[in-house]
Amino acid sequence: MHISVRNLGLRFQQGVEILQNVSFDVQGGEFVALVGPSGCGKSTALNVLASLIGRDEAEISGDIEIEGVNIRDRVQRSQNMGYVFQRDTLLPWRTVIQNVEAGLEIRGWKKVDRRDRAQELINLVGLTGFEDYFPHQISGGMKQRTALIRTLAYDPQIILMDEPFGALDAQTRMNLQAELIRIWFAQRKTILFVTHDLSEAATLAERIVLFSKRPGTIKNICSVPFPHPRDPFELHGSKEFAEFQASLWRTESDEYRA
Repeated sequence: MHISVRNLGLRFQQGVEILQNVSFDVQGGEFVALVGPSGCGKSTALNVLASLIGRDEAEISGDIEIEGVNIRDRVQRSQNMGYVFQRDTLLPWRTVIQNVEAGLEIRGWKKVDRRDRAQELINLVGLTGFEDYFPHQISGGMKQRTALIRTLAYDPQIILMDEPFGALDAQTRMNLQAELIRIWFAQRKTILFVTHDLSEAATLAERIVLFSKRPGTIKNICSVPFPHPRDPFELHGSKEFAEFQASLWRTESDEYRA
């Protein structure tokens, strides 16, 4: 599903301007990363797209369209959109498989059908055997896998991801990056991925949208030159990756220093 953001601006009612004249497109099936320093508005842009910020909270200008329909004209939030947050947001009183089933249950799937779908995804991400464990009994990486497949379960065409691997250690993060690449390459969902990590953006995305410091504007949009599917472990060891990452840093370093 195609996303078009045009001249997006946002100022909270308290007076702080977060976004200024932000424009970019995401093609159907494309993996795009939004990158910039903390506080630049990239997560806010994601929340506006997901209709999580109301016009009673902020003054919002510009337009966002999904498949040619302005999100302001939608009667309800898109059923074709999923959101993976910074924290795993799992329900602590539900097991892994029950958490994966949650969205399907809300949508009225029959118990046998949602159990089959949840088990299929659990097998896909290597959580077989942990179906009946509760969130406090599994690792941070396992929690994030569970959160990811909970979103995948109801088959959204657009997946919004707000720094989902930011709290994980380096090895777990790279393992989950590899998992996400594999799933995206097989299913070709439209993914908009927020991160402050230039290396992560270069590892995952087809294109990178670079934000300035707050108020966030678009400083540059660049294509990532490495073909998919990618192996993050091999990619990080290559000279080409190091050179590309250095070029991103030269473009964005002033924003991070500020």
